[in-house]
Amino acid sequence: MKRRLTAVLAAAITLFSTGCGEVVDINSGEQNIATLSELEKWDMERSGSASSGAAAVPDAAVPAESGGVTADVPVTAAPKPAAGSGPELTGQGGSMYDCNGKLLMTTDKMTGERRIAADYAEPFGNILSSKSNGLCETFGSKLSKSGTSVQLTFDADIQSAIYRYMAEAGMKGAVVVMRTDGSLAAEVSYPSYDPAEYGEADDSTAWGSLSNHAMQSAPPGSVFKIMSEVIAEKHSIDTLYDDGTWYSDSGVIVNWDHDTNPYYPIEERSRYSAFVNSSNIFFAKAFDAVGAEAVTADLGEIFHFGRDIYCDFGTIITGMQIDNADDLRRSAFGQANVTTTPMYLAALGREAVFGEMVTPFVLMNEIKGEGAGQVKSRGTTPELIASIPMAYRQGLLEGMAGVGGDIGVYPPADYSFFAKTGTAETGWGEYMYITGCLRNTADDGGIRYKDYGNYSGSYIIVTQISNGGELGLTFASESAYLYQGIVNIVTGSR
Repeated sequence: MKRRLTAVLAAAITLFSTGCGEVVDINSGEQNIATLSELEKWDMERSGSASSGAAAVPDAAVPAESGGVTADVPVTAAPKPAAGSGPELTGQGGSMYDCNGKLLMTTDKMTGERRIAADYAEPFGNILSSKSNGLCETFGSKLSKSGTSVQLTFDADIQSAIYRYMAEAGMKGAVVVMRTDGSLAAEVSYPSYDPAEYGEADDSTAWGSLSNHAMQSAPPGSVFKIMSEVIAEKHSIDTLYDDGTWYSDSGVIVNWDHDTNPYYPIEERSRYSAFVNSSNIFFAKAFDAVGAEAVTADLGEIFHFGRDIYCDFGTIITGMQIDNADDLRRSAFGQANVTTTPMYLAALGREAVFGEMVTPFVLMNEIKGEGAGQVKSRGTTPELIASIPMAYRQGLLEGMAGVGGDIGVYPPADYSFFAKTGTAETGWGEYMYITGCLRNTADDGGIRYKDYGNYSGSYIIVTQISNGGELGLTFASESAYLYQGIVNIVTGSR
């Protein structure tokens, strides 16, 4: 079985350089230049021939059913390897390693049983284990080849530190950390489990409380306004009357501050104000004006929303069903019948800041030999699958910079922070999200790394909290202190 993400489912702003980023192989010292449009050339190093440009799909992957759009606490940071140090892989073939060569999983040569390394068993349990339809199965055919191991893009120390941090904070949910090129540095879901302690028949590891929430669907709440803002601008909706409480013909829609803000009604609320202050009414009225057909077309064409995204670890499926006017209006702020996953939100956050969406991926290298560390073939080449038209990028960037500055998350030196928060009402309670990007000021979005040991690019970080009420949180913005702790881990801040 293959792991998949189910849903019931750049140009840079002018103050940044527009030159191409460097591609650095720290083992060889070679430097190459590559832009996202040239990433398909990467496959030439793997196969000796030009790539078709298609995203790598898991072995024998079968596309899942479509969830398409229809219109009917800071902690000590994880240690970083010294710059210039390459992987030092140990163990036998059929193993898995992280991006720095740390052993994650072994294969018993006699029985074929795969075991996650004890140090990482729980943080990676619902990511790697076959009990969760994990990467152990996804890359099973590669691991079964004689003398072949797999190196993943995950940083095991960052993964483990985030997992411990979530446990200590009592933070249930998921965290996805993605680099500029689409590689996953971490994919954490708490709580997880030690696979050695759970039987194959325990459903909680596959779909229940211990499963991987980074790949399970739920309404995204106001994070969806990343897409709504662009659609509103595309259709020239710059200001709207915002009454705080809108008694529409199909129901009542309210803003989060409808009963505390004395300035309602706002005669001409700007799109920027609506985004930064997260007005549900502004974007609901915008979608109402644009209409279901144009909204769904824009979502698909600009954001690949409602279209399958084939990744090397499975398929990301997003969905939205519009049965009536109220569905259309509420979808503008990520409610009604809208479903997505933290993994998609990471890809969306990357597109929001750099203007282009690339496929997330986890396969870094296939390793030849028994722990020799020799690269047999390079891993996945991410595919550019969606792009925000240049004319509609600046307003979104300004809005996300405004949110990033308001919620109290502080990036380290040489980084800027862009974000959107969202609180979604679900059948399982309220889910709270922050989708943010720590953008390195030298990162133009065209960086592709052969090695991540000395990574100096940007990070897209998505948090999903499923127990905000237990933590005393009412809105996602109040979880910024938890997000800050994760920023500290990822960037090495103290």
